[in-house]
Amino acid sequence: MSNLRSNDSLATWQWDHHIDTPRDLIGYGPSPPKPQWPNDAKIAVSFVINYEEGGEYSVLNGDSHSETYLTEAVGGTARQQARNTNIESEYDYGARAGIWRLLRVFEKANVKGTVYGVGKALEGNPEVSAVCDTLGWEVASHGWRWIDYHDMPAEQERAEIEKCIDLITQQTGQAPRGWYVGRLSPRSQTLLHQIYQERGLELLWLSDSYADDLPYYKPLPSTLASKQPGEALLVLPYSLDTNDFKYMMPNNWSSPEDFYNYLVAAFDELYAEGQDGSPKMMSIGLHARISGRPGRTGAVRRFAEYVRSKEGVWVATREEIARHWTGVHPYRRSDA
Repeated sequence: MSNLRSNDSLATWQWDHHIDTPRDLIGYGPSPPKPQWPNDAKIAVSFVINYEEGGEYSVLNGDSHSETYLTEAVGGTARQQARNTNIESEYDYGARAGIWRLLRVFEKANVKGTVYGVGKALEGNPEVSAVCDTLGWEVASHGWRWIDYHDMPAEQERAEIEKCIDLITQQTGQAPRGWYVGRLSPRSQTLLHQIYQERGLELLWLSDSYADDLPYYKPLPSTLASKQPGEALLVLPYSLDTNDFKYMMPNNWSSPEDFYNYLVAAFDELYAEGQDGSPKMMSIGLHARISGRPGRTGAVRRFAEYVRSKEGVWVATREEIARHWTGVHPYRRSDA
């Protein structure tokens, strides 16, 4: 009963037609569309490096507590109004060493992908954007901070989105074409669409979804409310299963071999579906401070080599995948 009483003060959730859209439990159903990947590829592979180091919770960033999420000390507690220099140094490792190790692995394998760049992290280490640009990697946005945006006031979130757009534009010469916030608010996607429209910028894709193996269109709340043809957001689904963050979770990878074997199993299944005439997309999520550690980097190298050894594989940035999809499968109201 105590739990019930403690929730009495919470307001009952209500649908907000400005930001809410219905869940889609049907998707493409039993007959997904043919992606028609370039060169008739059997699978599209998207390697992603989450670059967050320096944007995490810290009193140095004006927060009330230290970071606890996705660190080697799983289950640690936050220090209130104090620094945790051990955790800070774990994140520092990703910026000082891990990011460069991962980029070297991919450069040697002749593989490029997408960086989910936290604005505050890129601000602290601008050479990351410069090197990624030289190597042909897409620099997308991972929000201004690596924090939970759920309860942030809308105006503050808007300001942070604007700040991140400006920072990445300054460093790369163009605004980020795609976003993966991660710990987003109910307003994040609507705010992104509004800001990009106001600034006349191109928002190609969003990836805060784990709902499919193919890109799909998500109608805007305004489109649904008007019941008229309108715009939609292209969603490139991300993945939390083919993701190294599980090294740091209770249902964790106990060794790099676990991670590598799972990646191969996922790839093989999707590749076989492509051979059977139903190609899909696979996302691999990495972190500079996690897979950038020497004991874990080998799994990434081996998997990159495994992918490169297969015929009919399109390794692409998320921008490339989005541009292909919108060209082959432009949005129609019936796609919603």
